[in-house]
Amino acid sequence: MPVINSIAAEAEQMTVWRRYLHQHPELMFDCVKTAAFVVEKLRSFGISEIHEGIAKTGVVAIIEGRGPGPTIGLRADMDALPMDDLSGTEHASTVPGVAHTCGHDGHTVMLLGAARYLAATRNFAGRVALIFQPAEEGGGGGKVMVEEGMMERFGIEEVYGIHNAPGDPAGHIRTAPGALMAAADSFRIEIAGKGGHGASPHLAVDPIPAAVATVQALQTVVSRNTDPLDRLVLSVTEIHSGTAHNIIPGTAWLGGTVRSFRPEVRNLAEERLRDIATAQAEVFGCTVEVVYDRGYPPCVNHPEQARFAADVAREVVGDDKVDGNCDPIMPAEDFAYMLQARPGAYLFLGQGDTPVCHHPEYDFNDAIAPIGASFFARLVETAMPLES
Repeated sequence: MPVINSIAAEAEQMTVWRRYLHQHPELMFDCVKTAAFVVEKLRSFGISEIHEGIAKTGVVAIIEGRGPGPTIGLRADMDALPMDDLSGTEHASTVPGVAHTCGHDGHTVMLLGAARYLAATRNFAGRVALIFQPAEEGGGGGKVMVEEGMMERFGIEEVYGIHNAPGDPAGHIRTAPGALMAAADSFRIEIAGKGGHGASPHLAVDPIPAAVATVQALQTVVSRNTDPLDRLVLSVTEIHSGTAHNIIPGTAWLGGTVRSFRPEVRNLAEERLRDIATAQAEVFGCTVEVVYDRGYPPCVNHPEQARFAADVAREVVGDDKVDGNCDPIMPAEDFAYMLQARPGAYLFLGQGDTPVCHHPEYDFNDAIAPIGASFFARLVETAMPLES
């Protein structure tokens, strides 16, 4: 079962949809126009059960199959990023400072393509819940949808999602049982000293040496406190202090991100970060305040569903284009909350040699949209076959 012919035949139309969405990106929970576009298309496919306003602008639509059976959820994220579009394409963003540089426009269109096919054929027993989610990029829209009772309300028993993968060959699919993407935490370390004249450092308490020493010492959390076989990233990505060359500032602050997979490692990283920041500030006569925010949890695939999804992917793109036991990666994904609530799996769909996600020149590869749509459709038909 390769890419579905009727979906492939609509590739040009899917490209038109995707490029329209790319030109009109929206942030976080404010996916008002995007959600309206989705609802309009769903209605044009003959789908009558459409629920709006979940997690503010999220949409869930139900397609009934030709017989009784379970309900499978298929999820696509809809939001963009707060950055400029430097892709140079004719369909570049028309909204200054907002761009679809992670491919959520493509994810939305893949699910719309599957929806049109499934609504026309209904060649399955059970129900499909089409989940169009806002606010994946930092807002935790997936968590909000779960907390609002989406799984219970629509009887969703399993849930699946796809993300495009720049750098992977176009059309190749990879996934794995267990942890696939990392937990993502953030921190801010605020150091307070005593300001003064740059020519009289002995009359001041300079927070900059404390900040520099803290950055250096934090590197030992990974190199000396953690088992080398455990995956952990601790990156200081911001450091701010001072206003002029001849002024010793009174404060400095630094911030960054921590990525991990196991709860024990996550707890260790936070504990050591706090201890190091406190000790380094004290050494230099400063005080410190540490703000540590726990973000998305690890995205953990359920083994049975991950193996099933990989098998379906092999039917769509071929054995040689599927890796069902790939290595996990350190970026995070709020689909993790849906996988905490229900069994399911997340997969990556290669989009070729393109700029990486979150790069200002990134653009979704329209050629892979029919592949993603076919995967979603075949997954439903394979998981919920009609009785012969």
